[in-house]
Amino acid sequence: MPSGALFDLGWIPRRRRPATARSVLAGEAAAEAARKSSQEAPPVEETETPTEPDFPVVGDTAAAAFFDLDNTVMQGAALFHFGRGLYKRHFFHKRDLARFAWQQIYFRLAGSENPEHMADVRNSALSIVQGHRVAELMSIGEEIYDEYMAERVWPGTRALAQAHLDAGQKVWLVTAAPVETATIIARRLGLTGALGTVAESVGGVYTGKLVGEPLHGPAKAEAVRALASAEGLDLSHCAAYSDSANDIPMLSLVGHPYAINPDSRLRKHAREQGWRLRDYRTGRKAAKIGIPAAAGVGALAGGAAAAVALQRRRR
Repeated sequence: MPSGALFDLGWIPRRRRPATARSVLAGEAAAEAARKSSQEAPPVEETETPTEPDFPVVGDTAAAAFFDLDNTVMQGAALFHFGRGLYKRHFFHKRDLARFAWQQIYFRLAGSENPEHMADVRNSALSIVQGHRVAELMSIGEEIYDEYMAERVWPGTRALAQAHLDAGQKVWLVTAAPVETATIIARRLGLTGALGTVAESVGGVYTGKLVGEPLHGPAKAEAVRALASAEGLDLSHCAAYSDSANDIPMLSLVGHPYAINPDSRLRKHAREQGWRLRDYRTGRKAAKIGIPAAAGVGALAGGAAAAVALQRRRR
């Protein structure tokens, strides 16, 4: 993947935004990488469109859907699963795995983004891939998806994404995970593409630096805004899905925000704002606020399937 200096970002309108310069850079780089990967992807065969639901609106070319990845589309963190796969292939040692796991636990328990801690997490991840070829990591990523990720996709959320695809809309993952990993997951799920954290590479080799900052929080909103501008989308027609209050900036951009498997802060905020809620973690529907037909029978069936799978794992 090209470095940040090699990106052609002329299509993005320049204007003042309520975000840091690094957030804007990360968002714009992710949008550019997502557009390029989707243009290179093979065409997806069209499927017969079911009876038109109230939402998403079939044929609305100004609409698209944006899905957070970790704990929204997939159980757990994609970066952690990717790290497990790299450890299995001797990319790093046990002490590095322990440090990486502790950083993830700390982040979850703290529930906040301490700048020094976030920088430590970022540097640990970058040190693992520094000096490796992008093509090598992409190839390994395909294997890791099959080993650790495929069975962790929430069927209910997958059904929601399919509803948008069946309506003729583009569906994008938006995640802090590396864009290469996110692109693999999006392709394997039949989605349009992915917006993810862009690591700098020169000559196809990772330098150990990022383009901007991790695609997290406000940077996700910047990425969605930039992609919507490039794609000619009307954000008031678009939908966004996430489990985390950190994604409130992204959810607030669109006309159809969804809280999926929400943390306590997002659940509270969603109820206050009248946003739609879905919870697939227990197989029972969460308290709902104005759920439209987008979820449909497929999403409910997916939630039930997830519950059965979880029960089998507990036995």
